[in-house]
Amino acid sequence: MALETSCDETAVAILRDGNRHSSSELLTSEVASQIAEHEKFGGVVPEVASRNHLVCAPRLLERAMHEANVDIAEIGAFAATSGPGLASSLMIGASIAKGLAIGFGKPYLAINHLEGHLLSPFFGETRIKPNLSLVVSGGHTMTVLVRSLGDYQVIGRTVDDAAGEAFDKTAKLLGLGYPGGPEIEKHATAGNAKRFDLPRSMPESENFSFSGLKTAVRYLLPKLSVIPSGARDLSTEARVTKSSLSNQLPSERSFACAQDDKLIADLCASVQAAIVDVLVLKTINAAKKHNVDLVTMSGGVSCNKELRKEIAAACKLHGIELKTAEPWLCTDNAAMIAFAAMLKLQNGFSSSVTEEIDPNLALAS
Repeated sequence: MALETSCDETAVAILRDGNRHSSSELLTSEVASQIAEHEKFGGVVPEVASRNHLVCAPRLLERAMHEANVDIAEIGAFAATSGPGLASSLMIGASIAKGLAIGFGKPYLAINHLEGHLLSPFFGETRIKPNLSLVVSGGHTMTVLVRSLGDYQVIGRTVDDAAGEAFDKTAKLLGLGYPGGPEIEKHATAGNAKRFDLPRSMPESENFSFSGLKTAVRYLLPKLSVIPSGARDLSTEARVTKSSLSNQLPSERSFACAQDDKLIADLCASVQAAIVDVLVLKTINAAKKHNVDLVTMSGGVSCNKELRKEIAAACKLHGIELKTAEPWLCTDNAAMIAFAAMLKLQNGFSSSVTEEIDPNLALAS
């Protein structure tokens, strides 16, 4: 059994162990999302997240046991995300897993959230093949050389905003909903990605930088001279009204209040293209540099259809195999944590219940 509470999703999963020659069986994967709770704030509030984990975790545990049709005493090991993430959130899942492990005398495994994403493209398989992995989520963007289970080398990482943060912050500038990635992708489908020439930062570096993209959009908006009116297609909590606009400084007013839907679509398409271009270019360059014939991709941002299309085309062009995590495994979930824990347990690894959470836990030194 695994628990995932690193940010704003509470998740519990139960995975039946296979062996080195047969695949495992996912008995249940339960997720309680807090998007509605945080949307009104335009981002995740740690205190709100941890309080919701306390409420949701017991219910999910009970539901998971019922759905899997197993008694908790039958569970062979307990795992939880130990980092990176929000300290007050990580503490909830880790404390529950540790308590259960102690109470039932079973092994406890502290799992790195990023390793869960890293291994998720291989979910259900018995072997992790060497690959160059792009992990691209809300708070993390990195390329990782995977030699085998536990043998990882970080090739490139974000030096400021991650791709998911760039989507969220740009969407906020445009007055779109939270989370920003799906909102920008939705509007981008009707847009012209070539209309606005937005920056692709640090093209010669293996690292990523997206803060310049957000800044470029911020300074582009006044030049377009669009007068705000009433925002449309937003949730009730996020809708901008004329009264709220009157209380804002001109520089704070949402561009998404514009009556030019085509302009919004073109901006979203241009922003999306700038992010996708950087992710694809650096991933392919890293794979070629390290002579890897398999690229994997995971994390919430990897659900973006344009990213999936472009990286698939680039891999095909360069004769590289591509393996992506299933969409349901891309956002935060406990199934990927259970899978990572199962692989580690099979290889003789376990953790001490005295091991502390680490909000800044590194994937590799």
